[in-house]
Amino acid sequence: MIEAELKARVHDVAEVTRRLEARTAGRAEVYQDTYYDEPAGTLEKEDRELRVRTVRGAQTTKTILTYKGARVDAASGSKPEHETRVEDPEAVHAMLRGLGYVPVIAFEKQCRNYEFQAHGRPMLATVVTVPEIDGSFIELETQVEENGLRGALDDIRSVLGELGIQDGDLTTELYTDAVRARRS
Repeated sequence: MIEAELKARVHDVAEVTRRLEARTAGRAEVYQDTYYDEPAGTLEKEDRELRVRTVRGAQTTKTILTYKGARVDAASGSKPEHETRVEDPEAVHAMLRGLGYVPVIAFEKQCRNYEFQAHGRPMLATVVTVPEIDGSFIELETQVEENGLRGALDDIRSVLGELGIQDGDLTTELYTDAVRARRS
């Protein structure tokens, strides 16, 4: 499956949040992301990602291991994505290090997630603040087969418009790159 996703800068967080809350109740979560790569940086050079994410919500904590392949759409940054829930995060971190991967960057994202249906698709909207980066973002995604990517991105763009997000607000900037730049 492809994670069809668009990300944009949010200029009026209160208004976007109000419009999302009119669709469904959001849930506040904090993501702790650790990205791994080979010592030579092979995954990054090939536009792939290997991440361990721990998500802390009001009632639950869960950890997810994610592998993302190279982008299949340069304009949106959409990638094939494979995820699985992790029972023991410390064991997964140890396994990845034991396989020769090294943690290359770790950071926190403060998120408010909204799950809803639009255009006949399940969608996830996430309003994101990364304490180390100026501003807030919205990510809107759905899962599709690769041959359905264009239609899914059109539907996502339409929903973003309903939320007050313009095409000029879209960005493919990676949080990892922005955090690295801020730290250097």
